[in-house]
Amino acid sequence: MPTPNPLLLIAELSYSCPLHCPYCSNPLDLGSERRGELLTTEEWVRVIDESAELGVLQLALTGGEPLVRKDVEELSRASAAAGLYSTLVTAGTPFTRKRAEALRAAGLDHVQVSIQDSDPVESDRVAGTGAFARKLEAARLARELGFPLTINVVLHRLNLDRVDEIIELARELGAQRLELANTQYQGWAALNRETLMPTRAQLEAGEQAVARARERLGRRMEILWVLPDYFEEFPKPCMGGWAREAILVNPFGEVLPCQAATTIPGLVFDNVRERSLADIWFESEALERFRGTDWMPEPCRSCPFDRQEIDHGGCRCQALALTGDASATDPVCHLSPHHALIVEARQAGELDDPANELVYRALLPLAGRR
Repeated sequence: MPTPNPLLLIAELSYSCPLHCPYCSNPLDLGSERRGELLTTEEWVRVIDESAELGVLQLALTGGEPLVRKDVEELSRASAAAGLYSTLVTAGTPFTRKRAEALRAAGLDHVQVSIQDSDPVESDRVAGTGAFARKLEAARLARELGFPLTINVVLHRLNLDRVDEIIELARELGAQRLELANTQYQGWAALNRETLMPTRAQLEAGEQAVARARERLGRRMEILWVLPDYFEEFPKPCMGGWAREAILVNPFGEVLPCQAATTIPGLVFDNVRERSLADIWFESEALERFRGTDWMPEPCRSCPFDRQEIDHGGCRCQALALTGDASATDPVCHLSPHHALIVEARQAGELDDPANELVYRALLPLAGRR
């Protein structure tokens, strides 16, 4: 099967962030000394132009916190010139009126603000800093300036009992879209799995709250509900499948299929400083490693449910984290010989009071700004 062109460019502009979220998907090793210097403005503009030539339609400006860089306006302008639909994915705290107005003038299309909880105290506790009030200000400012607004809330054991309140907060803020994404246990979330793992009763109650809200709100606000993999019978197609729909460029120029791919030993990811984006997408050995179905082991290869082209083998990083082998069947699949690891993790989540304290994301100095 020929390699499809990517539709989404995820531009991780920086790993610096003012928050310390204990489920952050950024690498545990956040330092730049291992990979080199951050991409310059000119290099990012070239990446954006090359992505448009490659067929990309959407650009996500993310991080860390993308607004720690001073050139996001210029990158938004480059995105508009290239014909891409651009989204700023922000913690909200650096989204000041001056910058918001400049981003609007530069052609930024859409703003997504993350909020940790509807409860101010709990939101700030999970963020590891006092940010709740500024997040609400950022969301209201985005709507005042006419940006389409998405509110993103990562769900877990500590906030799942407030799904009704979270939905109401997003409605009050004027969000057109609310993403309720249950924690996926990669990056910092893997360190906090025992503390963040919800109970099945919490997930069922949350799903019922979403169903009620969808019926009540209709088209006034789209609500996306994403179950954690650990409570599924089959794995999700990670990022739509390994290097099939999305192309990610990290702050140092490495081209990846997903945020966690650098955890896989033995894979060497090409850099946009050395090759064009198209050459990397179609010819990179690392991106080819888990494309298609030829690489799949049993029981994937002879799956009785014919899931190969549906879930594309699930998450390679999750398979590595749980089994030590990135080529193994994702243990989320109930047919995996390692599925007991998932069952045990769910059972541990049923404990009344997990003893573990949160391990907060490391804070990088807000340096390397362009």
